[in-house]
Amino acid sequence: MTSAKRKRATALNPTRLAGTALLYFVLTIMLILFMAPVYGVIVTAFKTATEVALQGYWTPPATISIDNFARVMDPEQGNLSLYLGNSVLLTIPASLLSIALGTLAGYGLGKYRFKLDGLLFIFIVAGMFLPPQIALIPVFRLMNAFGLYDTLWAVIIIHTAFGIPICTLVMRNFFQVVPNALREAALIDGANEYGIFFRIMLPLTLPALAVLATLQFTWIWNDFLWPFILTQKADSRTIMLGIVNLTGQYTVDWGGQAAASLIGSLPTLFIFIFFQRYFIKGLTLGAVKG
Repeated sequence: MTSAKRKRATALNPTRLAGTALLYFVLTIMLILFMAPVYGVIVTAFKTATEVALQGYWTPPATISIDNFARVMDPEQGNLSLYLGNSVLLTIPASLLSIALGTLAGYGLGKYRFKLDGLLFIFIVAGMFLPPQIALIPVFRLMNAFGLYDTLWAVIIIHTAFGIPICTLVMRNFFQVVPNALREAALIDGANEYGIFFRIMLPLTLPALAVLATLQFTWIWNDFLWPFILTQKADSRTIMLGIVNLTGQYTVDWGGQAAASLIGSLPTLFIFIFFQRYFIKGLTLGAVKG
């Protein structure tokens, strides 16, 4: 039997076909279960309060209305624009600081050997396994003592601190697989350590930086815990807290919350779309050809 016939026979195997069909069936069910809440949010966002009360969350609206979006963005009603601005002012600096510090630490731990370097690496990465809830009271008292409570600086600092371990771990593993021949060749050519890092090593880390940027941005943008603990005034609160504020004492603005949720999810969606082309390159790019 030729190779083509063997492949055709394998493809027509009833057991193999049944397994493939079952796999696609399960994946389809999972996709439906995942997209059902998303569909409900989208449909509710374009409904009026009366339609939500009478028809529920799953029925398509009779007429598409953008009143919910306009209302939540109005400073006198939803004031979502203020919360969006605060989230931007929080997420971008915290992401950049954690990635920058993690990259420097990862380069030092990945390319240099010194006494107790392994212990230092374990000490840094151990921060990944610390539940944030354990540090709530100490962090709250620390920020209050330094006069940073109810400011975005408090949230920026804590997100930077909790982001350094994962950034250090990813970048150290990346730098370890970058051939040392690149660094040695640069040293022979007279390059200093700063030139090697910024002109040779850093351009090679674009895939890893893209992954970290997406993860850090998404995690910080969607975080509810730390802004809730470390801020109090509306001027310091973020988009996730703004969505919760749309809940009244006796009623819930379901259409407004759905519209605010869609608006709040757009930045993370754009970040993923922008960086996704780097994902397929992987975290280890070959830089030296044998």
